[in-house]
Amino acid sequence: MSNHLDFTRGRAALIGIVACLAFAVIPIGIAQAAPVNLATAQPFVVLGGAAVTNTGPSVLNGDLGVSPGTSLSGFGAPAVVNGAIHANDGVAAQAQADLTTAYNVAAGQAISPGNELTGQNLGGLTLTPGDYGFSSSAELTGQLTLDAQGDPNAQFVFVIGTTLITESASSVILTNGASPCNVYWKVGSSATFGSTTAFEGNVLALESISMNNGVTFLGRALARNGEVTLINDTLTAPQCSTGSETGSETATGGSGGTTTTTPVGTTPVATTPVTPVKKKKGTPKTGKTPTGSNGGGTAILVHGPQGGATVKVGIRGKRIKKVT
Repeated sequence: MSNHLDFTRGRAALIGIVACLAFAVIPIGIAQAAPVNLATAQPFVVLGGAAVTNTGPSVLNGDLGVSPGTSLSGFGAPAVVNGAIHANDGVAAQAQADLTTAYNVAAGQAISPGNELTGQNLGGLTLTPGDYGFSSSAELTGQLTLDAQGDPNAQFVFVIGTTLITESASSVILTNGASPCNVYWKVGSSATFGSTTAFEGNVLALESISMNNGVTFLGRALARNGEVTLINDTLTAPQCSTGSETGSETATGGSGGTTTTTPVGTTPVATTPVTPVKKKKGTPKTGKTPTGSNGGGTAILVHGPQGGATVKVGIRGKRIKKVT
């Protein structure tokens, strides 16, 4: 009889313990990446601290600025700036202040042990959204792929202790909805891009940024204290929605400028109003364009997915005779 009672009491006690554990769930903290917001620095495709120097026919699709320095050299013909220019004015100073805030937010990201990449070359890697750390320098040789896994808001933050260096002909490829608006490279000293590198994302460097010949850049080159140096390069600032950096890959024409859509690595063509051709005797009926004449048609380039050395571009419009 006592054995039966002991068993009953033991079973009741066990049930009570299980019930208590069910309600005593210990919360597990999951580190969430803090969103990086460029604020007023967003329209700038190039922003230097001390100076910005260019050599050759570079093309900047976005604003150009410097602060607290004043030197902007080499931006007369044949260089092209499709955006506003701010030499140590209030706009550039505020952009630098917001750049400092964004830099500090990026620097403060918590890096999980599995995302510590110190000593690894970024070339050949495919990375999913998250924060990645280098206690010292980071190097890219070849192709790095950033896979958003279908999330257009996915954020990638690279927290680099000292330098970022890309070898010639290296590239960053974004896939499955990844946007250059949401890719940030916090560089603790200086960034150097090898010739013909095809890079994407926002580089926030404490010191200088140097681009060798023929670099194509979809993103922003923002230096807090030092100089930005360009040599025959093409840089395009993607237009990102304010606050939530989910932007499309549409090239911005600068603060208050005209927005045009430009494939990566190409030079935008100035838009000129088209004067319709007057019909003459023998002119084909409406809807047909005579060979060699301008029919007044319009076309919009739509940036598609980028892979390898190519970019898929869709065309839609009216009365398009030929696309080169």
